[in-house]
Amino acid sequence: MARYQIILAYDGTGFLGSQRQASSRTAQSELESALRKLGWHAQTVFLAGRTDTGTHASGQVAAFDLEWRYGLEKLRDAMNAHLPRDMAVKEVKVAPDDFHPRFDATSRSYRYRLFCSGVRDPLRERYAWRVWPAVNDLQPLSDIWLGKHDFAAFGTSPRSGGSTIRNVLSASWQPQADEWIFEIQADAFLYRMVRRLVYVQVAVGQARLPASVLVQALDDRSDDRQAARAKIPAGLASACGLTLVEVRYDNLV
Repeated sequence: MARYQIILAYDGTGFLGSQRQASSRTAQSELESALRKLGWHAQTVFLAGRTDTGTHASGQVAAFDLEWRYGLEKLRDAMNAHLPRDMAVKEVKVAPDDFHPRFDATSRSYRYRLFCSGVRDPLRERYAWRVWPAVNDLQPLSDIWLGKHDFAAFGTSPRSGGSTIRNVLSASWQPQADEWIFEIQADAFLYRMVRRLVYVQVAVGQARLPASVLVQALDDRSDDRQAARAKIPAGLASACGLTLVEVRYDNLV
């Protein structure tokens, strides 16, 4: 028996999120179903993070214990043979016996895609959020999020009463034709935090909200912080534009 760590990719369009739910199709339930066909008998696999309904992953990490004697590539291929077409195992390796993909993670990275168009584009909208009116330059906004802040205005803790302080290690917007790509890495994320950050930045890009409100909402020394948070419009960017691209484990040898 060994503990295996896998990198998993999936198109989230057909999933009700990543975590197993009763009578709903999720990434975890499909992964566990495939493993059972390989002799896996445990109760649950461990995932690095939760993704929303419709959210994608190219670098989700999962771990499980399995009795397997045929090599890592054969395990990868055997799993892929039993997984649906909208999921694939990209990599398999042996992990320490106590490895946990969520609690051992030192950072996670997400990518968000949006495009500006006044006309629907059904094919593109599977993987990107269509925004209209068009946004102005989003690049200067990414620096707002860098560093350790209380992101309570931009997400909720996965645990009741948990901390809403997170450390954003990098963030950037890059234009590509009529698209904008947002990439962000942090030690951890609040529930729906990335989609919320994208939504409010688009509001700034469409001149519906001044960028100064976002700065004040993060500044715990500002007397205007609560007033600024009250000015931030409610809403989330569409789940279809979001992809979990990497989970890092810098503390593991």
